[in-house]
Amino acid sequence: MTDSRLHVVFGAGQVGHVLVAHLAGEGKAVRVVSLHQSQALPDGVDSRAVDVTDGDAAADAAEGASVIYQCLNAPYTEWPERFPPLQRAVMMAAERSDALLVTLENVYGYGPTGGTPMTESMPMAATTVKGLARVAMTQELLAASEAGRLRIAIGRASDFFGAGVTESTLGERVFANAVADKHAAFIGNPDLLHTYSYVPDMAAGLAILGTDERAVGQIWHLPGPETSTTRAVLDLIAGQLGHSVPVRDVPKFVMRTAGLVSPMMRGLAEMSYQFEQPFILDTTKFESTFGAAVTPMDVAIKETVAWYRGQRSAS
Repeated sequence: MTDSRLHVVFGAGQVGHVLVAHLAGEGKAVRVVSLHQSQALPDGVDSRAVDVTDGDAAADAAEGASVIYQCLNAPYTEWPERFPPLQRAVMMAAERSDALLVTLENVYGYGPTGGTPMTESMPMAATTVKGLARVAMTQELLAASEAGRLRIAIGRASDFFGAGVTESTLGERVFANAVADKHAAFIGNPDLLHTYSYVPDMAAGLAILGTDERAVGQIWHLPGPETSTTRAVLDLIAGQLGHSVPVRDVPKFVMRTAGLVSPMMRGLAEMSYQFEQPFILDTTKFESTFGAAVTPMDVAIKETVAWYRGQRSAS
């Protein structure tokens, strides 16, 4: 059954393009808005190339939308400066279209939790530059909702992975290195529990937030594979590859020293607390409300390894 309402996805990156495919597969009318014309889209998907830093252009691109999904991101080294204006532009687009705004967030805003599982009711206690930027962005969304300017639903995910995901903790430094029979570069302690979110599950969760009225006005932790240790994830990767995946630890003092000259290493160092204590995302609220199916970790790993193998064979 088709859905005549227009679903507009801002951002065609590592999550946005999967969400577009998911929505189109459900028979929804979909438009994707990104800086460059999107390639290899499902049949019937409209694509608009727009500089989203221009709020008026963003609003024009979303004209007619019933649901808007914010899946944009900014360069990691410039994240606190460049990301908030992007969100404000999408907020303007949603307000003008009177559309529900579904926003994808990370979990930087919670700050160090001491290993306590993160729930949606946990206070935002960030202490890092990126974490404080995330808190401010969330507060802008909630304030607009409380003022009646916007209808919102916020979906949060932890470190994500999947086919096509290269810029993440488990991306090039782990999956690509493992497929190339190199050491996986990892920050922190791989024997601690750590929640990793699988992009297809994230996309399915965001689609539910955009189509179920129970989601409106609330924050939701998106569903995903079972939480395990990073070591267990590496063992699953090794099982798919048929060889061990040794880990090369990147000590924190090395990151801090390199951070004196490298903005990227400085940014990684400030967020390294996530891998120095158990980092567990509690998704009970979402799963008990919507009953969403999730991908088992072994299946998610198998699919991701297959994609990285294909990329290596093609190069």
